[in-house]
Amino acid sequence: MHQNKPIIYVKNMVCHRCVLAVVNLLNDQGIDFDEVDLGAIYLAQPIRDDVHRMMVDKLEELGFEEVMHTDKRLVEELKRMVITTIRNEDLSEWPHKWSTFLSDKLNREYTGLSKTFSQLEGVTIEHFIILQKIERVKELLLYDEMSITQMAHALGYSSGQFLSTQFKQHTGLTPTQFKSNHRGMRKGVDEV
Repeated sequence: MHQNKPIIYVKNMVCHRCVLAVVNLLNDQGIDFDEVDLGAIYLAQPIRDDVHRMMVDKLEELGFEEVMHTDKRLVEELKRMVITTIRNEDLSEWPHKWSTFLSDKLNREYTGLSKTFSQLEGVTIEHFIILQKIERVKELLLYDEMSITQMAHALGYSSGQFLSTQFKQHTGLTPTQFKSNHRGMRKGVDEV
């Protein structure tokens, strides 16, 4: 669908509201696009340099940033894949290892992906995945629709106890403690 179409990669566009904000910006500025997805704008056609600069300025006003460098684009795409997968997939029966999944999707050796990610983000891919899962658990705890065991199963943990242990290691609280005192303790996925 997007073959040979101009793509603008955007940092910090990590949730549905972010996508809506960018769609509104593009519509307001009369910029023709095919699709806006997490971390990417698929333009319908190339745009003039002055229009591109204006769009980048408007994106920055909204807290976004154009990703220019190839490695940065790669890392943003990887982050988008992790966030989307954790938020939208049932990982209980997920047939992939993260390393294989990311390597196959990005058509890169995992060791190279891992090195680039760590250099640019200051954390490993594995740690980033754990942090995203912890933020998802926080969200699910606030919804109060699933037990810890159900959350663990849905996020691909071996047990509710393992999820609880990892949660406490990263937050300093048990899931139950977090649930009772959660105000101000969630982070936006772009802040993780």
